[in-house]
Amino acid sequence: MKRRTLLAGLCAIVFMCTAQAQQSAAVPKIGVLTMGMGVSSPHLEAFRQGLREHGYIEGKTIVLEYRFAQGHVDRLPGLAAELVRLNVNVILTEGVPTALAANQATRKIPIVIGGGAADPVKAGLAASLARPGGNVTGVSFSGANRTGKQLQLLKESVPSAVIVAVLYNPTRPDIEDELKEASETARSLGLGLKLVAVRSPDDFDTAFEAVKGARSSGMITIGHGMFLGNSKRVVDFALKNRLPGVFPEREFADAGGLMAYGPDIGSNFRRAASFVDRILRGAKPSDLPIELSTKWGLVVNLRTAKVLGLKIPGSVLVRADEVIQ
Repeated sequence: MKRRTLLAGLCAIVFMCTAQAQQSAAVPKIGVLTMGMGVSSPHLEAFRQGLREHGYIEGKTIVLEYRFAQGHVDRLPGLAAELVRLNVNVILTEGVPTALAANQATRKIPIVIGGGAADPVKAGLAASLARPGGNVTGVSFSGANRTGKQLQLLKESVPSAVIVAVLYNPTRPDIEDELKEASETARSLGLGLKLVAVRSPDDFDTAFEAVKGARSSGMITIGHGMFLGNSKRVVDFALKNRLPGVFPEREFADAGGLMAYGPDIGSNFRRAASFVDRILRGAKPSDLPIELSTKWGLVVNLRTAKVLGLKIPGSVLVRADEVIQ
């Protein structure tokens, strides 16, 4: 009798352990690889909101494994490799540079781009937007001439501007196209450009000295996760030196930058959650068309304009989607 009881107890324990292991294995793991965003980023919160809308509960029905490069491009390959070793089901990336690192680490695990500014086709991540053909899909907002529009807005708001500092990260895959666009637009506006390369957060102090040395009339940054993750640092420099700035993400305007013109990245990340859901349900990333973001906006910070002694023209204000009073 005791022997039967003991055997029954052992069987029950084995059954429970097996069930728990199966349950644990059934919970999908999503790797999150970013350049500049942190866990509290509104963009990642938008992604989590999107997951909730599809019925996922973080920590219960889905697990998110976060890896942050903190603005250092050279850290991305190692972080991507970590996610591959964890055998995650899908990797969500902040943009094309992070997607490239993930794609170099794996050609099997599906990769979803949350808000890539660079063209994923030109970067070699997809055969076409309509039929990516590989393991990468998601949302992109390339090809919208954002850099040129930043310069146009700056000149329209500060007609006296002569030299504009352009901070850019040379590791961005399509940076030559962006710099060409900036140069052509500046020429048409009668502006001179001071190009300042910033590869990592360690380069900011030197970059800021270069901007001051050029006697710049204003500044812009070319979209990159490294700048996004350091938006407050960039804006603080601009305000301290009374430089009007037109930036590519609204976080800059929220931090005190004069203006921000660009896509609604939070909306893109929320949309990325639907890609993750479809992949977890069996869809292949090769068959999921890469979507182009259509939701763009202009944010004007009138508080900063007042501090800088600027009067923003009505022609700019009337185009603003949001005005920070």
